[in-house]
Amino acid sequence: MLDILYQDDALIAVNKPAGMAVHRSKMVGNADTFLIDVLREQVGGTVYLAHRLDRATSGVLLIARSSEVAAALGEQFMSRDVHKQYLAIVRGWPEPLEGVIDYALPGARETGPRRDARTDYRRLATVEVPIALGRYPQQRYALVMAEPETGRFRQIRKHMAHIHHPVIGDCQHGRSDHNRLYKQYFSCHRMLLHAWRLHLRHPVHNSPMTLEAPLDDAFQGVLARFEWTLSEEKTIGLAPTS
Repeated sequence: MLDILYQDDALIAVNKPAGMAVHRSKMVGNADTFLIDVLREQVGGTVYLAHRLDRATSGVLLIARSSEVAAALGEQFMSRDVHKQYLAIVRGWPEPLEGVIDYALPGARETGPRRDARTDYRRLATVEVPIALGRYPQQRYALVMAEPETGRFRQIRKHMAHIHHPVIGDCQHGRSDHNRLYKQYFSCHRMLLHAWRLHLRHPVHNSPMTLEAPLDDAFQGVLARFEWTLSEEKTIGLAPTS
């Protein structure tokens, strides 16, 4: 059963599990389970994806109950009226504490044309763990909130890798040695990127909505191990602390 965060006659929001493919595509490969099929069985009737998340990413996913609602939500995404907030655990301590990554990205094909892409980030917490890796006796990690202004393919993953602070667990754009470290020492086998909040307007009655997806046990376990807590003041612009 999928965790339904919100549901009415027009719109459904679910907390997508990490590792579950959203729908069939050439990018997915040999997946056996697809979120759109599971949800169709769970709620009955026709459902339409309003946007997408990578298979490895968890968090808020919007589904429309009609093609008209899907189109209305698509217009909000295209006009950048939907405000997205992601949580990620990354290698190293990004400097400055907050900034904008402005770096054009290609689509699903790396050889394709590049389009403008911007991601705001804010460092929320840091930790240094006494585990030797490579030439360093200790390893540094940070909890980051990323707010993409654009919606390019794997934008946050590529942007964090571009500034040399890749998302932990990212097999395509991250660091395999740090990914193995998290599996070995922290029993974490997922990519640590989570679509935490969406701010939008309801596609029918236009009222403002904020949808929030709780973190799963694996992500929460890492936060607890590092003694990190998510406080409201940290996520609305006050200076981050370690």
